[in-house]
Amino acid sequence: MTETWDDINEQVKADWKDDTTPFERVYEIIEQTHEGQSAAEIADRALVSEPTARRHCKSLVNTGFAETEQDGQTTLYKRNSDRILMSRIRELRDEANRTELLEGIKDMKAEIRGYEERYDVVSPEELAQQLDAGETEGWDDLTAWRTTRQNLAVAQAALAYDEASHQLAV
Repeated sequence: MTETWDDINEQVKADWKDDTTPFERVYEIIEQTHEGQSAAEIADRALVSEPTARRHCKSLVNTGFAETEQDGQTTLYKRNSDRILMSRIRELRDEANRTELLEGIKDMKAEIRGYEERYDVVSPEELAQQLDAGETEGWDDLTAWRTTRQNLAVAQAALAYDEASHQLAV
């Protein structure tokens, strides 16, 4: 008998449910949520009841891992983007020493200058306005430029965080 994708997906869901607690599943869903979702939507994705999802979402809000926004009468939950950003900054600071951070920043600035010179624009947003829909290489470069710009900001923040940590320790 041949398994279908639906059968495989159902088995993966069953395994996930067997191997995790309701809280862990809600946590995983919130961790992946950039746009606010209702407790009902989270419950459906986390394979839990709506009251269970709401209870765990409130706990995650209380710890600062998640945040809420209102959509009329509905409370929407999503991960706390500031907390995620600070985690990325701390991880980078722990993984790279000052010299490595400075070298990475230098390399990323050079990469950004390369995009500016190649396309004769000063930002990915300006490039987006000039590109035609079929310019695959240009759109790929735009995505890479945005990613590099984000990574540069995180690296600069990690360097500043490291400097502040050393100053406070003195």
